Amino acid sequence: MHDPGVDAVIQQWTSEREQSAEEAEAHRIATSWLAEAPQTPQNSPQTPGIPGQRGAAGAGAWSTLETADTTYLDAMRDRLPDAPDELLVAAAGWWQMVGDVREAEAWWDAGISPLDQRALDYRAAGLAPDDLAKWLGPLTVLEHLRRGSAPAWCVARLARQRRDAAS
Repeated sequence: MHDPGVDAVIQQWTSEREQSAEEAEAHRIATSWLAEAPQTPQNSPQTPGIPGQRGAAGAGAWSTLETADTTYLDAMRDRLPDAPDELLVAAAGWWQMVGDVREAEAWWDAGISPLDQRALDYRAAGLAPDDLAKWLGPLTVLEHLRRGSAPAWCVARLARQRRDAAS
């Protein structure tokens, strides 16, 4: 894809997760120590989950946590084979909350990587992937966004263009 924004996100993600030799050794020792610890009902492994809604029922139960959509991960691996799995799983989690694989791919095809969380901000502001190619003066919406224009400003300008065209 050779998108500088995506490359920067991947580099930042990778550098944040690199461990020094000392950190790797500490992690190895802690892991082996925990593996040798006896399992009791109090510290037995549990299914990952999130607290349930707190309502009249009190503290609530734990709800099972959904894993990342494998079709999304496969689509992402095809486009970014060198991206770390952790990054792809995080991006899948963002998109699972608001859309599906086809929508994420539509954003990517329009010029915004689903790894770039700003795509969710653009979506929340009211932009659609088709809007990114529309012209606002001498620049497209995507070019305005890449130059730092607010998504809400782009939405307002597009709405004004539609009103002007209708009258």
